[in-house]
Amino acid sequence: MSSLELGDPLAHRALTALVRAEATVRRRLAAELERAGVSAAGFSALVVLTTAGGSLELRALRRRFDWSKANATEVTETLEARGFVERRRLSSDRRAVEVLLTPSGRALVERLFPAHAERVSQAFDKLDDGEKRSLAELCRKLAA
Repeated sequence: MSSLELGDPLAHRALTALVRAEATVRRRLAAELERAGVSAAGFSALVVLTTAGGSLELRALRRRFDWSKANATEVTETLEARGFVERRRLSSDRRAVEVLLTPSGRALVERLFPAHAERVSQAFDKLDDGEKRSLAELCRKLAA
């Protein structure tokens, strides 16, 4: 049997730690959202729509979350089926789709966001402010 050469063992340790931490944080944050009938991705889209004034082009949501076309369509179709958003073609460009937050979607964000924000704080409460800044910067570097 041949042995596997890791190349950079420290990079592999960092990857394992990052994946494990991401999965743990995602589980902690997603459970309550899913009980309320929305995925973490869907809730994130609703929050962005809320902060953007209630509507965005689908391509802007895709860029914001680095979603594929298929994933963005799936997330917004699910939100639309649940009455949280409406999708419509732009009259100025029939190829483009606008995603609009419904009153039901806004109400969901207003109801869930305070507890969600608290869970986010709790998920990172083991880190001091400097560590949070460092983590954010490191993640930006890895995503670039």
